[in-house]
Amino acid sequence: MRSTRITMLAAVSAVALGLTACGDGGDGGGGGSEAAGSTLERLQDEGTIKVAFAGEIPYSYEDDDGELTGATIALAREIYGELGIEDVEGQLVEWDALIPGLNKGEYDSVSAGMSILPDRCERGAFAEPTIMYTSTLMVPKGNPEGLKDFSSFEGTDLTLAVQSGAIEQGFAEDIGLTNTMTVNSSLDGMDAVSSGRADAFALTNITLSKLAEENPDAGVETTGAFVAEVDGLKQISAGSAVFRQEDTELLEAYNEELKEITGDPERFEEIVGPFGFTDAERPPEGLTAQMLCDGDLEAANEAADAAQGDSAGSTDG
Repeated sequence: MRSTRITMLAAVSAVALGLTACGDGGDGGGGGSEAAGSTLERLQDEGTIKVAFAGEIPYSYEDDDGELTGATIALAREIYGELGIEDVEGQLVEWDALIPGLNKGEYDSVSAGMSILPDRCERGAFAEPTIMYTSTLMVPKGNPEGLKDFSSFEGTDLTLAVQSGAIEQGFAEDIGLTNTMTVNSSLDGMDAVSSGRADAFALTNITLSKLAEENPDAGVETTGAFVAEVDGLKQISAGSAVFRQEDTELLEAYNEELKEITGDPERFEEIVGPFGFTDAERPPEGLTAQMLCDGDLEAANEAADAAQGDSAGSTDG
């Protein structure tokens, strides 16, 4: 039986509450490779891996019983189990310290659904896309302004709340929205909408959908999930596990098992479905970490469009 043990890392710096899985990744540090043998061999011999998690529902967090859980943890536990590493030990780490701690050898992987971004790829080795990120708007019940996505705010005096450090903040800036207000957490964003200080709050679909569901008396709801567009290009975003750049054997083994999961819709949903994720969050075939590390959104869009076309074109004859 696979077990999960949690150790707590003392706070190393102040951090805003409720940062989503799409926040900033911080700077990398020194290496943490084994002097003899590969990291994968060591982990298989020990039967245990320590992963860093960020305490963010529904990605990686402790439940009410103090057990490590979440969609990215469930995926990690499944993959490491297939690799003969039965125990997953979790270390709670502040978001900005995730990659630095990895490179210092404090743990052997980051399992927090961290978005694959070019600057982060310079400091860590990302596995292939694991979970796709879409955005949504949290609006007052009934969506009185009929808001759908970022374009709904163009040419209006409506106020959009965005979370500091989240990719939606960057999308709003790139699109040129000026009537925005910055909040420090998802709860602050919900409060801004509930109180009427903002007409909507933009964040990841999974996070806001879960937040609205758990706060039925807040007087809010979410719109449909969408992918932001900037200059005609969809801002394809995906999260994955992170490893030290020298741990190529571990990364390759992880990717092999991950491919079996993301290539199987039923298995993917079986693992992450309990946390609110669906096939809509499953990475399209052809989308690679390298595309996102390179910031090649044209290639990422082509991969997503091709996968959508293949899905639409497949029939039972």
